[in-house]
Amino acid sequence: MNVAPTWERRFWRFLDAELSPFPGRGNALLRNVLACALVIILSMSLEVPLLALSLILVFFVSQSNLVLTRMAGILFIVSATIAIGIAILLLKFTYGYPLLRILCASVVFLVSVFAMRATRLGPLFFVVAIVTIYVQSLVDLIAQPELLLRGCLWVWMAVVYPTLVTLLVNTLLLPKEPRRQLRETMRRQLTQIDRRLAALGEGHPETARIGAVEVQQGVLSLHKLLKFASMRVSGNDTWEVEQLALITCVSRLYAAAAALASNCDDTEALSALRQDCTALATAIDTDTLSQPPVLKSEALQRLLAPPALEEMRDALRALAVAERATPSAAPAAKEPLLASDAFSNPNYLRFAFKTWLATLICYVFYNGVNWPGIHTVMLTCVIIALPSLGASTQKGLLRIGGCLVGSALALLCIVFVVPHIETLVGLLAMSLPVIALGAWVAAGSERISYAGLQIMFCFALALLEQFGPSIDLTEIRDRLVGILLGVLVSTLVHGVLWPESEGDSLRRRLAEALREIAALLRSPALETGDTSDRLHGQSLRSWRQLAESEAMLARVALEPGWHQGEHEELTLFTQTLLAKAREVLLLATQLQRDRVALDAQLPTPTQHWLDQQQQEMGAWLEGYAVHLQSRDTKLEILPTLDISMAGDGANAEALLRDLRTLHQLLDSLPDWRHFEQGALSEPSP
Repeated sequence: MNVAPTWERRFWRFLDAELSPFPGRGNALLRNVLACALVIILSMSLEVPLLALSLILVFFVSQSNLVLTRMAGILFIVSATIAIGIAILLLKFTYGYPLLRILCASVVFLVSVFAMRATRLGPLFFVVAIVTIYVQSLVDLIAQPELLLRGCLWVWMAVVYPTLVTLLVNTLLLPKEPRRQLRETMRRQLTQIDRRLAALGEGHPETARIGAVEVQQGVLSLHKLLKFASMRVSGNDTWEVEQLALITCVSRLYAAAAALASNCDDTEALSALRQDCTALATAIDTDTLSQPPVLKSEALQRLLAPPALEEMRDALRALAVAERATPSAAPAAKEPLLASDAFSNPNYLRFAFKTWLATLICYVFYNGVNWPGIHTVMLTCVIIALPSLGASTQKGLLRIGGCLVGSALALLCIVFVVPHIETLVGLLAMSLPVIALGAWVAAGSERISYAGLQIMFCFALALLEQFGPSIDLTEIRDRLVGILLGVLVSTLVHGVLWPESEGDSLRRRLAEALREIAALLRSPALETGDTSDRLHGQSLRSWRQLAESEAMLARVALEPGWHQGEHEELTLFTQTLLAKAREVLLLATQLQRDRVALDAQLPTPTQHWLDQQQQEMGAWLEGYAVHLQSRDTKLEILPTLDISMAGDGANAEALLRDLRTLHQLLDSLPDWRHFEQGALSEPSP
């Protein structure tokens, strides 16, 4: 009897997965810690105020690679300059007129929040909105106009100079080039392929397996890194096309290795493919792909079984042909700056209004109770304002959790460490371990990264805002109250006024992914040269949609009142469907590639029978997608697999085995009707 793990076990399992090391995480930690150390030394030595703001800019600007870091740095400098300029202009004409100042600031804020969702320049307008709100709190804290102007200019300095320091560290001291990341990622995948082939050759088929989730992450990470690397070497279309052919080859090898059956015992083919993969990895390391290595598997002119071995050999052959060719790349279409439904979709304006209303409520409250220490309550309303309730709740929980950890560490340091600190070295020795913890968490996935930033920020606000030892505990208390109150008000406003839920969008996204898989399954088998690119493009789109569905599920599970509290059941249903869909996509892609490799050796009736079975399965999967999206439609029973016309021979048997496995996977897809009836079950065979 299987016992479901308790929430405590799930929580610790989640932390273990999110906090585990992975390639590149240590580098990100070193870059953040080094940049923060330089910023602390400069701010304390030159008495530059707002050190906590400067440190948070280090975390914002320092991205996973140099291209993104430079883009973020330029964006923050430009947006901060524009935001401070707008703020000073507002103060020039509205200072001394509180009502006019609030009205003008509200207009700027509403336009900025609207543009956050309706344009591609969302981060720029986010900074404008944040600075606009922050300056309103400065007006309440600083009574003299000259000091207020100085405060605005110090905000600009606290944003710009740590950005330049971060760019210096990421460019000169610890650069993370996207081209090198791309090579390292391909090298790791080839190493996993080699381990899988070695395990099969040594008679240990259960070891070194590659799962469907790993295939999904591997395919998407290679294409994402290629995009960043192409931005780094803009104008070199030939290099981009060559790298696209290379990552297509590696992705095909990776997926084929994942599809290799446990009964694969062709030691000669396994050994030859291992040598080819090793030679390819060496060529990637030494950047000698212009001279493709001699393929050992070329000598294997016979038919390879299982067909996944044939797919691996074809992938290597296709790469050798592509490297000798001189392809030309078509220019990619640029995304429009303004969303197509910017002025027709009312959700954008509603989102801006809800965010403004929550911020205004908090502003009136903290002024009404005369508690200026909780002025970050307004910033919290802006920071956690995201389109869906689930995303806002997720970010709010991360903000609260990070603030609790950072405040607890600050409290411990105030009580036990600060009384013994006398020099800047002691300050660094106290601060850098906490900053390192925040940097380690921030370098993780989106499910936890924001908490790392909050750990560092709350610690810095409590201990590093003054140019001397701080023993005031009220800052910690006010910070916690401001964040908790901001999360509460924002959640209530966004939940009551035009709530935006991703629950229905999740079903639509899953249905779209299943339609892509159905289209791939129903597409006719063409010639080898045409099929490789077409199949890779179709599978890539499906992997992306499944990954987006997985990220959406993590947000939807946090939406308050989602399907009347059936969070765990519906989450389990969707997770099961995602896992099955990955397996179906992996097997459907492999089946199509096997058809390309083996169709020539099959009689015409067998080919027609295979086409008919794939059409029926694809049509059923299309109907399943429609049923998933619209509950009113009836889900038909999956047609049985009639093998009377399958034909004989090793080729037909290999394809029939893939077809049977695919049929079983489709038959095991969970039924949405059974979930709605309160029992998560699978359709009857």
